[in-house]
Amino acid sequence: MDLFIKLAMLIVFFAVMVGVGIYCRRHSTDVNGFVLGGRTVGPWLTAFAYGTSYFSAVIFVGYAGQFGWKYGIAASWIGIANALLGSLLAWVVLGRRTRVMTQHLDSATMPQFFETRFGSRGLKTASSALIFIFLIPYTASLYNGLSRLFGMAFNIDYSVCVIAMAVLTAVYVIAGGYMATAINDFIQGLIMLVGIVAVVIAVLNSRGGFMAALDGLAKVQDASVSSTPGIFASFFGPDPANLLGVMILTSLGTWGLPQMVQKFYAIKSEGSIKKGTVISTFFAFVVAGGCYFLGGFGRLFSDQVNVARDGFDSIIPSMMSGLPSLLIAVVVVLVLSASMSTLSSLVLTSSSTLTLDFLRDTAGVKMDEKKQLFLMRVLIAVFILISAAIAILQYRSSVSFIAQLMGVSWGALAGAFLAPFLYGLYWKRTTKAACLASFIFSTVVMLLNIFVRSSFPTIIQSPINAGAFCMLAGMVIVPVVSLLSPKPDPVRIADIFSCYSRRVTVSVKDSIGREEESKDY
Repeated sequence: MDLFIKLAMLIVFFAVMVGVGIYCRRHSTDVNGFVLGGRTVGPWLTAFAYGTSYFSAVIFVGYAGQFGWKYGIAASWIGIANALLGSLLAWVVLGRRTRVMTQHLDSATMPQFFETRFGSRGLKTASSALIFIFLIPYTASLYNGLSRLFGMAFNIDYSVCVIAMAVLTAVYVIAGGYMATAINDFIQGLIMLVGIVAVVIAVLNSRGGFMAALDGLAKVQDASVSSTPGIFASFFGPDPANLLGVMILTSLGTWGLPQMVQKFYAIKSEGSIKKGTVISTFFAFVVAGGCYFLGGFGRLFSDQVNVARDGFDSIIPSMMSGLPSLLIAVVVVLVLSASMSTLSSLVLTSSSTLTLDFLRDTAGVKMDEKKQLFLMRVLIAVFILISAAIAILQYRSSVSFIAQLMGVSWGALAGAFLAPFLYGLYWKRTTKAACLASFIFSTVVMLLNIFVRSSFPTIIQSPINAGAFCMLAGMVIVPVVSLLSPKPDPVRIADIFSCYSRRVTVSVKDSIGREEESKDY
C-alpha cells in the first residue's frame, strides 16, 4: 500500500508535467515564443520560474545538509540572504531595467545582450563558450541527491531515476518551450512550498518539537570544529567568515547566472515586476529558509548518518528516513520538482545560446525560424542526454574532476557575467574591454581553483569562497578597466540608453498625475 501511494503520486506528477508541455505547444511556434514565451509571462509564473530555477535538489539535499552540519542553525542566514539579496534586491535592481533594455536591443539571451550592448561579437562568442562549458556540468549536478532519496523510497537503481527524470523533462521542454517550463515551474513551486513546510514540521516533531530540538542542538559538541558550548545553536555558528562566503555566492550569484537573469526578459509588464518581486521573495524565504533551517538540525541525527563514509548528501535523506510513507512520497516529488524545474531552465538556456548565439550568428549557419526551433529542440535532448550521462558516470566511478567542475560552475559563470551585466544596464561608460577582463579573470581563477587549489590563500581555497571572490572582484575590475580603456561611441550609447527615457502614457490607476502632486494641502 505504501509503495502504491508513492508510485501513484509520481505518475500523477509526471502526467501533469507532460500534459502541460503538450498544452503549451501553441505558445512555441516561433523563436520568441519558444525562448521567452512571447514576453507575455505574468508575475506569478515569472516569480515561481525564478524561484524554482534558483533552488534545486543541490540546495535541498546537498547544500542544506552540508552547511547545516558545518554551521548549525546559523545556516538559516543563507536562506535569509537568498531571499533578501538573491531575490528581493535582484528583482529591484535588475528586473525592470533588464526587461526594458533587452527588448530595446532585441536580445533573447545573455550573449546577445553582450553583443548588442557593447557592439562586440567577440563578447557573444566568449560568453556563449562559457555558458556551454560550465552550464552542462552544473546541469549534471542537479541529479545529485536523487539516488539516496529514491533508494530510500523505492529501492531502485540511481540510473533509472536519472533517465526517467531526464526523459520526462525533455518531453515537456521540447514540446512547450519557455511557457511549458514556466507553468510547470509554478506547479512544482507550489509542491516545494507545501512540501518543505510539512517536512520541517515533521522532522522537528520527531525530535520533540522546535524548542526540544534546539536544546538538543545546543548540547552537541565537536572539538574538531569548536570548543565553545552550544556553538551549533548560536546566532552566527562556529565559522562566520566562511558562512558569509556561502551567503554571497548563493545569493549574489543569481545576478549573473544566464538562466536566472533570462526570467526578467520574458516578464509581461511593470505591474508584473512589482508583484513578482514580492512573490519571489516570499518563495525564497519559505523554500531556501526552510531548507537551510532544516539542515541546521542535521547533527541531531548523527546516530543515523556517517558523514565521513557517506558524505554530506546522506544527511537530509537520513533525517527523513523515519517519516510516514505519504510524507516521504511528498519529499520525493519535492526533490523531483526542484531538480526538473532547474534542469528545464538550464537546458533551455543552453540550447538557445548555442543555436542563436553560436551556430546562427557566430558560425554563420543559415537557418530560417523553423530550422532554429528544430535545432533548439534537438539540442535540448542532446544537453539532457549529456548531463544524465555525466551524472551516472560520476555516481558509478571516482572521477573527482567532474565533481570539482560542477562545484566551480556557479562561481565561474556568476563571477564572469555579474559585473558586466549590472554595469551594462546602469553605466554608460562600461566598455567591452572591461567585460572581457571580467570573463577572463573569473574563468582563470575558478579553473586554477580546480587544479592548484592548495596554492590559493586559505580563505578562498573553497570553490564557494573563490566564486564569491570572483563576483566581488568583478565589481572592481569592470569600472577600473572601463576608465582605463577608450570611451564607447557616445551616439551609439545614447541610442541604447534612450529606452529608459522613452515616454509612455499610463492610466490613472498607475499614476495620479502631476496636477494632484502639485497641490499642497
